[in-house]
Amino acid sequence: MSTIAHNLQVVTEAINVAAREARRTPNEVQLLAVSKTFPAQAVFEAVLAGQRAFGENYVQEGVDKIHELAKMRGCTPLEWHFIGPIQSNKTRLIAENFDWVHTIEREKIAQRLSEQRPQGLHPMQVCIQVNTSGEASKSGVLPADAAALARTVAALPRLVLRGLMSIPEPEDDFDKQRAAFRVLRELHDQLRAEGIALDTLSMGMSADMRAAIHEGATIVRIGSAIFGARDFNKG
Repeated sequence: MSTIAHNLQVVTEAINVAAREARRTPNEVQLLAVSKTFPAQAVFEAVLAGQRAFGENYVQEGVDKIHELAKMRGCTPLEWHFIGPIQSNKTRLIAENFDWVHTIEREKIAQRLSEQRPQGLHPMQVCIQVNTSGEASKSGVLPADAAALARTVAALPRLVLRGLMSIPEPEDDFDKQRAAFRVLRELHDQLRAEGIALDTLSMGMSADMRAAIHEGATIVRIGSAIFGARDFNKG
């Protein structure tokens, strides 16, 4: 068994344990393997171990990997999620290659994705990124503005609004981790109560996955716990 396959087993069991602790069923939580900075071969090892959904932060790197994996013998169809910041000049590549986008924070970006999504592909599944801490340096729409953006996005053709995403400030304390995720979960519940159809909470990474699951995460974005430490100095 490869290291990646072993790590996937460990992470999957941790998800199952956390779900049971939270009195949820494990299949309510999808594991998104975040493969940014890792080569296509590492992704293929994860595929061989049964993983099907992968997250990428950098557009060109992700697109290159999508194309490379599609050519690999025996590689089954995969689900690709874009989870990084979106620049206007990159929306076409995202719209043409990815299945999901987690990081919509502006109406303009949503409109471009909608317009540029090819008719031959299924509608793109999208989440709105929310800045739950309110810091100016953080990406995402403010919670007070989330409902208006959600209604706009939900009305666009070729997109399906699925839910909300956040990246809280790193925190070691479990209760403080839960408190940060609770902000997003309560906003999700509020928007649903207002009639906006949502079913997805994309929150939780390697260091705070358990707290996210306790607060209702339906997608956890796990990278280093599967693929190992990243070397951001690689070309």
